[in-house]
Amino acid sequence: MDSLITAFTDPTALAALVALVVMEVVLGIDNLVFISILTNKLPEAQRPKARKIGIGLALAMRLVLLSMIAWIVGLTQPVFDLGLSGPLDQHGAPTFETNFSWRDLILIAGGLFLIWKATREIHHNVDPTPADGGLDKKGVATMTFGAAIVQIILLDMIFSLDSILTAVGMTDNLAVMYIAVIVAVTVMLIAADPLANFIARNPTVVMLALGFLLMIGAVLIADGFGVHVPKGYIYAAMAFSTLVECLNIFARRAQQRKNAAE
Repeated sequence: MDSLITAFTDPTALAALVALVVMEVVLGIDNLVFISILTNKLPEAQRPKARKIGIGLALAMRLVLLSMIAWIVGLTQPVFDLGLSGPLDQHGAPTFETNFSWRDLILIAGGLFLIWKATREIHHNVDPTPADGGLDKKGVATMTFGAAIVQIILLDMIFSLDSILTAVGMTDNLAVMYIAVIVAVTVMLIAADPLANFIARNPTVVMLALGFLLMIGAVLIADGFGVHVPKGYIYAAMAFSTLVECLNIFARRAQQRKNAAE
């Protein structure tokens, strides 16, 4: 209780809370994009339920991981080393390394899964012939509810681990971590339906989002090998790409209105 009061009264703890909420919301975007793309492949009546279950599982996993902080921190301890490393950078650290912890292995596995899933979805969108496991060209859902939930659970685990490790690195106040996670997941829940509907209405956004997932998967693998790409660069690139796509959407709609008027 004291730590909870401190989170709202101590200026340092309050600043950490605000910074962590923003960071958790940003990290949650990746999770939300994946959930939105996957649930849009279900029958329309099942989509809201699947999104709520997916986001609910994301919250549950984050809260469970927060209750196991000591174990989570232990995941960063080296498990084995292949003895390979890259040249030293300007800070004296190797550019890559093969000294793997359980966290590294989980991130690599998650990155590989994300790249496989995004590549498969891109192929499905580009291939003119229908394929199993998604939507056919007439928009008929072929993915089952159970299959969607299983895939959401797998990615929730990866994104939740990354989220909690970020929280641990930013503050040692457990109450601040809990509040930040709950607020971030609440934002995800509010944004889920509007984001999924926007993606469904704009097919080109689907390809952009899949490109984001490919990039995120590559970054997760790189992180597992000790190559730490600043997240600010990643999200800046995503924001710029999104802005360009929004301009394209506005341009297409303006052209459609002009054509209709003529």
